[in-house]
Order: sequence, then structure tokens, then C-alpha cells
Amino acid sequence: MSAMDRTATPTTAPIGESREPGRFGSVARRATDALARIRPEVWVLIAVSALLNLWAIDQNGWANEYYSAAVRSMSESWHNFLYGSFDAAGVMTVDKPPLALWVQALSVRVFGFSSAAILVPQALMGVASAVLVYDLTRRFFGRLAGSVAGFVFALTPITVAIFRHNNPDALLVLLSVAALWFVVRGFEDGRTRWLLLASLMVGLGFETKMGAALLLLPGLALAWFWVAPGGNRMRAFLQLLAAGGVALAAALAWPVFVSLTPAASRPWISGTADNSIWSLIMDYNGVGRVAGQAGGPGGMGGSGGMGSVFGGGTGFFRLLGASLGGQIGWLVGLAVAGLGLVAAQTRMHRDDPRTGWLIATGGVFLTIAVVFSFASGIFHPYYVAQLAPFVAALCGAAVAALVSIKGNLRPLAIPAVAMAVVAEIVVMHNTDAGYGWLVPILIAVGVAAAVVLTRAEEQRLRTFAAIGLAAALMIVSAIWSVQTLGHATSGTFPAGGPESQSMGGPGGGPGGAGGPGGTGGAPGGMGSSGQSFPTPPSGMSLPSGMSPPSGMALPGLNGSGQSGSSTGSSGLPGGMPGGTGSSPGGFGGGPGGMGGEDLSAAIATAEANGGGNIAVSGQQSAAGSVIQGSGDSDVNVVALGGFSGRESEVDVGWLAGRVADGDVRWVLTDGSGGGVPADGRTGSSELMAAVSEVCEPVEMESGSTGSDSASSTSAATANPTSGSDSSDSNLIYDCAGKASALAAQ
Repeated sequence: MSAMDRTATPTTAPIGESREPGRFGSVARRATDALARIRPEVWVLIAVSALLNLWAIDQNGWANEYYSAAVRSMSESWHNFLYGSFDAAGVMTVDKPPLALWVQALSVRVFGFSSAAILVPQALMGVASAVLVYDLTRRFFGRLAGSVAGFVFALTPITVAIFRHNNPDALLVLLSVAALWFVVRGFEDGRTRWLLLASLMVGLGFETKMGAALLLLPGLALAWFWVAPGGNRMRAFLQLLAAGGVALAAALAWPVFVSLTPAASRPWISGTADNSIWSLIMDYNGVGRVAGQAGGPGGMGGSGGMGSVFGGGTGFFRLLGASLGGQIGWLVGLAVAGLGLVAAQTRMHRDDPRTGWLIATGGVFLTIAVVFSFASGIFHPYYVAQLAPFVAALCGAAVAALVSIKGNLRPLAIPAVAMAVVAEIVVMHNTDAGYGWLVPILIAVGVAAAVVLTRAEEQRLRTFAAIGLAAALMIVSAIWSVQTLGHATSGTFPAGGPESQSMGGPGGGPGGAGGPGGTGGAPGGMGSSGQSFPTPPSGMSLPSGMSPPSGMALPGLNGSGQSGSSTGSSGLPGGMPGGTGSSPGGFGGGPGGMGGEDLSAAIATAEANGGGNIAVSGQQSAAGSVIQGSGDSDVNVVALGGFSGRESEVDVGWLAGRVADGDVRWVLTDGSGGGVPADGRTGSSELMAAVSEVCEPVEMESGSTGSDSASSTSAATANPTSGSDSSDSNLIYDCAGKASALAAQ
């Protein structure tokens, strides 16, 4: 096959050459030789990817404070590390498996707790992923295709955003790419070890984001069985059985460990009503994500309300829509065209080496694309980062196919080019990107490319035409990727592109506007603390009669759900003078979006009355305090209701046990992030009601460091389902000695 590049220097020494095992000089020589074999375009790809992922990364502060808080807790205790505890007291886990957080926590243990220690490993995962995308495409389609694939991936807006952030998706993307790379290697020699390594990556992906990793299995397994590299299909079937065992062992290692631990000896499993890791896997992070679940878009006003937070309406063209198109959709048309062109060229013959590659890459692409297009549960736009490497690889294959297309297949270049151009124009229209001037240029380039590719015989002209088409299609995607560097990629919902695409808006880190360590006291946006959103995106409004939950100010809405914006003071993330990210921020600021609320009065009250841990409803509300840490105090902040306060339905008996053990003494029953009241979940509301009946009310210290009473009163008003009303807004409940009474409830 002319397009294939088989000229790479072998990595093993010729037979008979002394390797001098164990000697440093031999190892250094081999490493030097390996570096010398790296192609120039790979070095450029590494430089571009590293620049995009690392430039001004300190402006992102703690990014998603929910995970940064967990990393701090996990880095300070091996018990918390093993179970993925959100809080330092080990009361409740985060709602994801801990592998991605383990990487960050180990980095923090080595380099100290800072923004850089958390985010730099994520950025390096992006560089590694880009190189793997290049290589897995180059192996079957040549260096040009590999280069296109690598740069398409590096310049996809959502990949830039996700690798500058601390969500688990960065590791999930790397493991997904690695799984495909190992399968592609296995196609070359048929060795079982490559398939086993690929299945290990899938298993580790499950330990990163559970069911999302399983989307790789159909495409990879079908490709291996269809091609049956190195033998017959019975051998391939046995190899797949062995690989399945490896994947199962890797995927279930941590869940089994957790399930075998007595419930009293570990944190509550966040996101569940029965404290079972299997419920988290099957329900909250499983079938519910696809089939619909409480807390999804149906419970938040649908696409007309919070739809953009959940990826917009479902359907075949969701990936090109307003919410997802700007993040991933720019080159989806070219990717689909590439899939069709390579299928036509290979006719899916087993003896064509491209067939296995196409089934694996295209199969994973189609599986993820279909699931993401129709997922009606809790689905956020940044999830499409997992799709990005497969889109990029197919784009590389598309360029190679257009260059090499021959004979009666040449007319296929016309619909392929048309599909790529039209899809991009649709995304530009849906996202209102402001690049209308580019439309006639894209059409002109598309027409010219189609003419050359269907008529020209000279290889050089065809190559220029294919490269020109790909370059034109990448213009807006590249602009959006660079624009991602101009604002904080922080909060719960990272997004690439201009600042208007960010759910959090400006600010974002510790000490940002209104967050912990900041000076503003007004509610912020939906991202991390104190972020503002000057212009609400299209379709972003609250359903009639719905107010935003406590501690959550929707983008472009003030604390009452009305149009308006709020800002706090700007500046470098707190605790990171000069952008060094050396320490967490302080406690100033009021409630800041989903980044948390001011708990300084509650902490002061607990300290003045003998200490003890304070429980609030939502983990995100507690995140700023957990990041801050207890310092010399013996007061830690924990949460009882899951991420927003509504995901975990903890029973009163379990809380009674925690009170008896001394893990919880104080409970703040209001102003604690109760989620959206219309989504049907009770969360911690019943628990808080029991506390208010049994435990002793104590008036909180006043005049500490924030406008506590005002903050709490506003929060209670915005959260009508909390366990107490606004008359309790300045009260905290002391549950010391009340374990038996709580158990009786």
C-alpha cells in the first residue's frame, strides 16, 4: 500500500550485537537512538500541544474545586487516598472512582499542594495523547495522515480545555487512546500481549470514569475478531476471552476492595442512597447517564432551561449543535467522510491492513458518537473530549484516502468534501461563532479540492488539495483552541473557545472573584467560586417559578434567578502570588456559584465551643473550606448530601454512627447547596430535618470574616426544600451526645 509508512528504524538491536544489559551507558545509548528516530513533525506536535496545555495554566487556579478539595484530603491520608474521600475526615467519597485523583494526589505528595501540582500532570497527559494519536494513524496511513490526526487532536477546543483542567476526563482520554494504540500495534504482529495491554487500559479507564470506558469495547473487540491477526478466528476468540479477563480484573479491583470493606470503616459512597459501590456503577454513573435520571436535563427545565449544561437536545445532529459543536464538531464531517472513504477503498477485506484499523477506530467513534448523541441523563459538553482522538484519527485517514483514491472511486471525493464543508458551516451557524466571512472561503476551497481530487493525476497536486482542505477546516477550531488560553478554564464545566463558551466565565481560582481568599461577596457563576458570566448563552434561563439553588448562581442570573451579573474583585488566584500556585487561598468572599459558600462563621463557632467537624449538605459548598484545610484547628468541613446536596440520600442511622464516632459534631442545616428543587431528589433534606429536631441549636458567631447572616438567609430563601427555614439561617446545630436520639429517628 503506497500510503503506508514502513520505513521506521526497528527499535531492537541487530542479532549478535552486544546489548551490555544492566550498564547505564547502553541504556543511555538506546534512549538517545530512540529520540533521534523521532520525526521532526512529532517534535512540532509536542511543542504545540505542550504550549496549548501549559500556557498560563496557573490562571485556572483550583479548576474544579470539588476534585481539588478531594485531592487535598487524599494527599494527607492514605485511608482517604484509597477510598477517594472528598473530605479530610473520611466521611464521604467523591462520585467517581479514584484513579485520576490518585495521580493528582501523588503529584501533590511529591511537589506540595498547589494548582501546578494538580494541573501540570493533566497537561502532560494531553501531550502524550497527541503523540499516540499521531503514531496510531501513521502506522497504517503514513506520516502525512499521522500529522493531520495529531494536530487535529491538539487543536480541538475541548481537548485544550480538558487538559488544562483537573476533571478525570484527561486521564480517560489518554487511556482510551492508549487502548486503541495497543490494538493497532497488535494488528501488525498478532501478539496477544498487545490485546491484553489494550484491555488493561480499558479496565483502568473504568477505574477513572466507570462506564464511559466500556464504550471502547465493541469497536476494539469486533476489529480484533474480524481481522484475527496472526491466526484464525478461534485463536482471536480465545485472545479476546483472555483480554476480557484482564479488563474485568482491572475494572473491578477497586470496587471489590470497597465492597469488602465494612461500611463503618470507610466513607459513604457519594451518589448513592444505599452506600453501595455497585449502585454508583450501575445507576448514577451507569445506565442512568444514557437512559435518563433524576438531576438530568428533564429535571432542570429541559433544553429550554439548563439544556446547554447538559449538551442540548438529543438527536443525530447533537454533536453539531450549539452546546457541543464548538467543542468537538468542527471536523466531525471530515471524520465521517474518512470513515466512508476508507471503507470503500478497503471493501472491508481482512487482508487489507487498513480494515482492522478502520473497524477499531471507526467502531469506537460510532459507538461514542451515538451514545453521546442520545444520552438523556446527566451529560455535560466536556464529555465529548473522549470522542476527540477518534475524530482526529479518522480525519488523518480521510486526508490519506483523498490523496490515494483511484479509478471509479474518485467521484466519492465530491460528497466527502461536501460533507466536511457543510458540517463545519452548520457548526459555525449553530454556535454563532462570528466567522461568517470564512463561509465563502470554505466553499471555494472545497470546490477547488473536489476538482483537483477527482481530475488531477499528479500526486503532489492531490496532496496539496487534501492538505489545503484540512487546513481550511481547522481554522476556527485552532482559533478557539488559542482563545481558550485567554481566560480561566475552571469550575465544574470546562469549555474550550472564547470566554463566552465557559460556564464559569472569568475568575475561577482560589482567591478569584468572590471565592475563598477573594474579597467579593456576591454570588458568582456556575463555575468555581465567584465567577461571573456577563452574557447568558442562548437558551439559558430558569423554568418558570424556579429559583437557583443555594450557592448556585446560574450564568447571567443573580441569586434570585433574575437577569443580571455579579462580579467580585479580580486578581491572581489566592495563595499564588505571582502565579506560583504555592498555597491555597484564604477565607474571604461570600458564596461563589457552585464553588461554595462562606463557612467562616460556622467554623468560628465550632472553634469557640470545643471544636469538632462541621457537616453541610453539598460537597461543592464545602470545597473551598476543604481546600483551605483546617490548619492548626481541629475543625474540618464535611458534606452529607453528595455533590450538590441532592445526589446522596444518607440515612439518619448512618449519621448517628458518625456522630458517635466523633466524625461529625456540628451540622449546618441551611445555605448548603441543595441542588435544583424540581429534579425530584431528596438528597440530604430529610437528614437535615432530623438534625433540626434532635440536635441543639447554637447561634453562630457574628462579625467574623464574611457576611454570614446575609449569605445564609439568601441561601435558605433560594432553597425551599432544605431542612429548615430562613428563621434558622444564623443557627448551627450541635449534635454532641445526640447519637442515640438521632438513631431513634
